[in-house]
Amino acid sequence: MLPISTYRLQFRGAMDFSRASRLVPYLKRLGISHLYASPIFSAATGSTHGYDVVDHNQIDPALGGREGFDRLSRALKASGLGLILDIVPNHMAASTENAWWLDVLTWGKDSRFASHFDIDWHDKLTLPILGKPLAEVLSAGELKLDLGRPDGVPALAYFDHVLPLHPPSVRLLEGVGVRNTLRPHRELLERLLDAQPWQLLPWQDARRHLSYRRFFEISSLVGVRVEVPEVYSDVHRLTLELIRNGQVHGLRVDHVDGLTDPAAYLRRLRHDIGPDVHLVVEKIFDRGETLPLDWPVDGTTGYEFIDAAVDLLVCPAGAAKLAETYRAVSARPRDLEAERRAAKHQLLRVNFATELSRLVQLACEALPWLDPEDVETVIVELVCALPVYRTYGDSSGLSARDREVLELAAKTPRAAGLRGIDAVLELVAAPDSHFRIKFQQLSGPVMAKSVEDTLFYRFNALLALNEVGGDPARPVGSVERFHAAMKARQATQPAGLVATSTHDTKRGEDARARLYALAEAPGMWAAAVERWRSLNAGSVRALPDGPAPEPETEWLIYQVLAGVWPAGLSSEDRPGLATVEARFLAYLEKAMREAKLRTSWGEVDAGYEAAVAAYAKVLFAPGRSSFLSDFAATLAPILEAGAINSLVQTLAKLTVPGIPDIYQGSELMDLSLVDPDNRRDLDFPAANQGLSVNLPYPQGLADGRLKQRLIAQILAFRTWHHDLFEHGSYEPLAVVGRRAGNLAAFVRGDRSATVAIVLPRLVLGVRAGDTEYWKGTRVTLPEAAAWKNVLTGDRLAPETAADAAVLAGNFFPMAVLLAERSTTPAG
Repeated sequence: MLPISTYRLQFRGAMDFSRASRLVPYLKRLGISHLYASPIFSAATGSTHGYDVVDHNQIDPALGGREGFDRLSRALKASGLGLILDIVPNHMAASTENAWWLDVLTWGKDSRFASHFDIDWHDKLTLPILGKPLAEVLSAGELKLDLGRPDGVPALAYFDHVLPLHPPSVRLLEGVGVRNTLRPHRELLERLLDAQPWQLLPWQDARRHLSYRRFFEISSLVGVRVEVPEVYSDVHRLTLELIRNGQVHGLRVDHVDGLTDPAAYLRRLRHDIGPDVHLVVEKIFDRGETLPLDWPVDGTTGYEFIDAAVDLLVCPAGAAKLAETYRAVSARPRDLEAERRAAKHQLLRVNFATELSRLVQLACEALPWLDPEDVETVIVELVCALPVYRTYGDSSGLSARDREVLELAAKTPRAAGLRGIDAVLELVAAPDSHFRIKFQQLSGPVMAKSVEDTLFYRFNALLALNEVGGDPARPVGSVERFHAAMKARQATQPAGLVATSTHDTKRGEDARARLYALAEAPGMWAAAVERWRSLNAGSVRALPDGPAPEPETEWLIYQVLAGVWPAGLSSEDRPGLATVEARFLAYLEKAMREAKLRTSWGEVDAGYEAAVAAYAKVLFAPGRSSFLSDFAATLAPILEAGAINSLVQTLAKLTVPGIPDIYQGSELMDLSLVDPDNRRDLDFPAANQGLSVNLPYPQGLADGRLKQRLIAQILAFRTWHHDLFEHGSYEPLAVVGRRAGNLAAFVRGDRSATVAIVLPRLVLGVRAGDTEYWKGTRVTLPEAAAWKNVLTGDRLAPETAADAAVLAGNFFPMAVLLAERSTTPAG
């Protein structure tokens, strides 16, 4: 049986198996069918997320180990809940806590685990762990011998890094006593280093010289070769055991695009887990992509719904006006396609220079008549023009669709006619091409880092559009496009997850829903930002390279603050303001560095960052009550409209094709920022207590309790009508009348039942219960004897059920209408 709903828990920090076990009754009350767990296998010490696995075959003792996991498993089973695990086949921690990696450090390419990792053994294994050049490290005496380790293996120590010596090199230590281990002679250290299968580098050099495939730009995560049968078996041994003994009922595959051959991997995994285990993949679509037909999966983790919600909830004209105003405010040119291409160029030639260099080398080995500079230019322009994250060629070459995608990239103005481009295209398409493998494994990270982690921090017109799976360059606000996307979901992945928040989203779902409302009042927002900029102009610092913050960063600051601002927070609430300030400043530092314009993670401009932070701090200062009061008053109608948007988004998620996924805490008001803010500890006892309060609409709107009630109500309804939501069709319903643009509606139906969903949209400034506003607007419902509004319990005649003014009642025309089917009289 497929999941009815999933609830994502982020293990580590305050969340372990014992605490998760205590949450099971709450999840059951909420209506959850499956707990969806972040990675639980042993990770590097102090890991905050679990994606830095050190042992795929041990459940992390930091979480409670196997015993704690078994207790959680029993608690879930007793309550009738299943378990979905997030697994990480693409990479592991490049840490000596990882026994496989430690063995590789010890024995180099002779290690029995050398083939487990994606290492280029044409060179020594590079270890980019130094804080400065090796010569300076040696001169400072920071590299030390360690001959007294418990395992008896001599090692070199660099602060917290302890690196085993290659056993044949130990003979160099003959005559070296323990007293010489703290500050050994430099000559001895240099001889020892020369004798190792690895070499030490400053961490900054990883972007230019690295001998192993890493996860994105993270050199502490090394690629794993699960395409090798023995490696696959070693990585999945415990996972498959947990599935076979009935403790795990589904899997989420992390970063499937990083694998050499995703389709082949998924075919083997499906064979091993069987047809009934729910299987989804983390996959981001772009520009019309859909799931490859040869992937035996139930769907994705659901980023596509976040993008589709933009069409449901954003005013197109207002979004365009905000973008126009932002471009006028910004000191930089704002051609989004040019900005995207520039970000890709920067990432390829700087952050991923080592991967680019390896690709050029592979191409030149296969095509020796080409000039390396020409080859590099071709690769850069192809990757920059690629409209999707990657192609999926395998040992037989490229599919017709992938070849078409590449050829389109090759025909873009900057790529067309480049010397050597046809030869490089053929190299990508060729069977058994190692170049193609590396090309495909690079284009995805470049797309992700240049768009999600660069462009999304550079173009700040409407931040809610800058979300994983989204594209701020595409038109928004088309209900027809929303319906088309949902029909496509029903056809391609009816059992995929439907997400509104994840551990990777840039901001919480309620912050996004609130910011959507800005597009309904672009003039008001632009005037407010200009007013606040003028009020705080004295806090802008003039630096040699320009003002800090620059106008576009001021725009960012006020919009981020609008998204994170708690309802009811006043200028006199100093503890509350301090909490928001701390979270806001942490986000601002990350945003500046991700933008990679005047500062970055690799090259920090401390002066610029300090100036921007000082500006932000002034906004919260005790003497700024006039700004804070103005800000809160301006935001008040936006907060209310945002809360309505959140309910609409939630109801849509719960009823469109797919399995609704709830990220921890987002069943209440989720105003979180990008990680690590969205992994903060949550008050689950308060959440549980909220389920005991039966709130009438619109009570509980501002703090999320109404949203929580809606989730519990509809998940119970889904449980009763499981077949309808698992297999039922999806069809748009026409809306007519003067407020037709303010409603969207659709119907789900099968032989067992028919249910119509009515959703209000673009309601900034509309009062709850304003039936006059909705008069003359009707939904064209299917034929039925009568309808029951599941949300209110009201039984409605067909003519009243279709009337938006009737459905509005004392709230808004948001309804879940269950058809009562007519019976044919006998005779």
